[in-house]
Amino acid sequence: MISGVEPSTALPWQKTFLRRYSKILCLFTLFLIFAGGQVTSTGSGLSVPDCPLSYGMVFPPMVGGVFYEHGHRMVATAVGFLMLCFAILLACWEKRRWVKNLGFVAVGAVVLQGVLGGITVLFFLPTAVSVSHAVLAQTFFVLTIILAYSQSEERISRERILENGGSSQFLWWIIIWIFVIYVQLALGALMRHTESGLAIPDFPTMGNQWLPKFDESMLAWINDWRFENNYDLVSVFQVFIHFLHRLGAIVLLLVLIIVNAVAVQKISENIKKTFSTLLILDGLIFLQVILGISTVLTFKNPIITSLHVMLGAGILGWSTLLLLRASPLSFRKLKKQLFK
Repeated sequence: MISGVEPSTALPWQKTFLRRYSKILCLFTLFLIFAGGQVTSTGSGLSVPDCPLSYGMVFPPMVGGVFYEHGHRMVATAVGFLMLCFAILLACWEKRRWVKNLGFVAVGAVVLQGVLGGITVLFFLPTAVSVSHAVLAQTFFVLTIILAYSQSEERISRERILENGGSSQFLWWIIIWIFVIYVQLALGALMRHTESGLAIPDFPTMGNQWLPKFDESMLAWINDWRFENNYDLVSVFQVFIHFLHRLGAIVLLLVLIIVNAVAVQKISENIKKTFSTLLILDGLIFLQVILGISTVLTFKNPIITSLHVMLGAGILGWSTLLLLRASPLSFRKLKKQLFK
């Protein structure tokens, strides 16, 4: 997908190095998202009030919330450096222009992510910036997945046999699926950064109601519970944001059922890994639902909450891989297939 099938001019050892390097970059990025989740989950977002230094130091004492906030910055710096080096290597060893360009787009995303992170701290966690920071992290992870696939032996093998993609119906449903994931991730980020993670503290009921009415009795029940458990009171807006995230999970499950149903009928037999990729995606979604429920029932345990955030990114990345495996390698062919 993305462009034509013009091969790389890299030597065999260079191809191997780029392939392994790209996978390491993906793993580091996923860990970075987990580290960012830990900052929010532990309430450490303003534990270091200055930026780019931390209390005027490069390496401050790693105590309390500083461990999470400054640790997040250190991991982000490492990922940024890895991405810059990868883009330079692609510029030197790659012949495919779209791969080179995408490498530098990813570098730009890292730089913008750092800027947003600095603004988040200096302006005391503004919600819009914090949510944008979270969504951009997911987008950068998608870019690393695409770059890693561009270096994979699987893609090279598909280029040799000029393998086509799956049906247009299947491709459209994957695209819809990825769009719904993005919306759900944005809602999750909005929920975290508006302190709405326990705005509905019960499950499977919501505010002691099976069908939430968002009325005074529902809000009173929630705030009574929060007061008794030493949490700040919440507004109807926060309750509604939390509800939307739960509703988004139901929509995701419904779309995934459709994707699976279409896959059984429409997946091309010559794409051997597409169906197995979809089955693993089903398993990841099941685990994500368990983590989401556990987040509420454990009253936002930091580790469980951060794993929930990381797995959300992982599902987006794995869905991107599903799309890449099901799509034609040429962007021209993809566009023709989608709009034929």
